[in-house]
Amino acid sequence: MNAEEPAPQPRTQLPAAGSTQAGRGDQMTLRNEVLFLFDVDNTLLDNDRVQDDLMDHLEREFGAESRDRYWAIFEELRTELGYADYLGALQRYRLEDCCDARLLTMSSFLVDYPFADRLYPGSLDVLQHVRPWGPTVILSDGDVVFQPRKVQRSGIWKAVEGRVLIYIHKEQMLKDVERLYPAKHYVMVDDKLRILTAMKRIWGDRLTTIWPLQGHYALDPQSSATYPPADLTIERIGDLLNYDSSAFIGAGEGRTRKIYTE
Repeated sequence: MNAEEPAPQPRTQLPAAGSTQAGRGDQMTLRNEVLFLFDVDNTLLDNDRVQDDLMDHLEREFGAESRDRYWAIFEELRTELGYADYLGALQRYRLEDCCDARLLTMSSFLVDYPFADRLYPGSLDVLQHVRPWGPTVILSDGDVVFQPRKVQRSGIWKAVEGRVLIYIHKEQMLKDVERLYPAKHYVMVDDKLRILTAMKRIWGDRLTTIWPLQGHYALDPQSSATYPPADLTIERIGDLLNYDSSAFIGAGEGRTRKIYTE
């Protein structure tokens, strides 16, 4: 991050919520007719490419064996915590090789990564496109340091005017979402059909679910075989630029559509 542009300081709600809340106007007291919730990883931003770049960097700087060991620690930690913790995995890896000074450059690679270069085409335009119909809010999972950094450096933070929520398990925090951002109807855009299904069970027809077929979770055939379809299915996030408010607001009432573009 440039020196003239300091990172926003998230406020963390402790201990119960486990969330990161930040930005101007992050709590809304007036009930909105419609509110748009967006996931980050593989929804607005190609996180698979970020991981590929990280693995390439690890192999180049440390070798294939170290790369594989870091990734094994990362997966262990994700199972343990319930979310991806890249910096936490690096800390745990360091315990196994505390004398390797190159690890300091590894942390710089993560913190200073150019996340804006990994935005899907049209991501920020979509956030602006739906804004006339209701506020846009980021609803993501992740740690309290790296995930907010990713949202800020990518430009997403500014695009939603700081309305950012980061939880450990966001699908379990919908009461908190309603408290902070009350609305008559919600629209959730997420690459994970599991998350959309869990949220739909709670909010029912008050929620329109949108599933962009991006990233390894969405492209896993087992996902579509295990969970019911979303209200709207699109090939890519930028496709939402082609639709007006009726595509989002009415779709949650027991109707399921697939939207594909050439």
